[in-house]
Amino acid sequence: MKEMKGGYQTVISLAAVVAGNFLYALTVKLFLLPAGLVTGGTTGMALTVNYLTGIPISGFVLVFNVIMLLLGYRVLGKAFASTTLASTFLYPAALEIFDRTLEGVVLTEDVLLCTIFSGLGIGIALGIVIRSGASTGGMDIPPLVLKRFFRIPVSVSMYAFDVCILLSQAVFRKAENILYGIVLVMIYTIVLDKMLLMGTTRTEVRIISRKSEQIRDAILKELDRGVTMLDGESGYLHNRTQMIFSVISNRELPKVERIIRGIDPESFMVVSRVSEVKGRGFSLNKKYQ
Repeated sequence: MKEMKGGYQTVISLAAVVAGNFLYALTVKLFLLPAGLVTGGTTGMALTVNYLTGIPISGFVLVFNVIMLLLGYRVLGKAFASTTLASTFLYPAALEIFDRTLEGVVLTEDVLLCTIFSGLGIGIALGIVIRSGASTGGMDIPPLVLKRFFRIPVSVSMYAFDVCILLSQAVFRKAENILYGIVLVMIYTIVLDKMLLMGTTRTEVRIISRKSEQIRDAILKELDRGVTMLDGESGYLHNRTQMIFSVISNRELPKVERIIRGIDPESFMVVSRVSEVKGRGFSLNKKYQ
């Protein structure tokens, strides 16, 4: 049974990597290239090389990805290289396929629309690939190598590389396109962050009330959510009290607030957003005793 489940997960992950890379290539072909936008990463480097030498974008991406794959294998190990293997070949192959099949296709000439949809498409595509447990390869690898040898934070070196790649395209792009390119990078960064947290964010609720027992029972019965009672002490009068701790879905927050206010309008409630929750009742099925 475990082997079947593991095989199923592998198939799903591979399908996600394929879909993510094809979406990335489709976005580049339909929105980024027609508008003459600039971008970071391997695609940005390919745009610069294509302008200077005429080398096809997909060809440069393939060669660069293979070199980075070999570097990653040598420095970061076999496990890391295995997660980048699919993307190394899928993205340039998809780019070449769309370049031939969609030649001359232009959905819109509006630069702003192309910027928005490029950011959305790239962000979603990267999110799909990373959520599947794979790596997009290419320019993801040099920052990891620098961190291994020189302890340079990945975020610092990654931003530095992207800035250099964007500046290299300033030679042959209008200033307006550079500004749109900066907006593009901001959009796909935000979308990527949202994609990585999508479906995992929850709401944490902490309640201090004189009627903590009633509130606890109401949450258990009406929401079917687990609660934890935490012992506490008030800071001013040093009175013993109980705090109710519970993690709920984002949609359940209004109902929780109505329950609490209906029982004790004077209760003190703290609401926080948590990025991920794992365990019984969330990532694992509930067990009732």
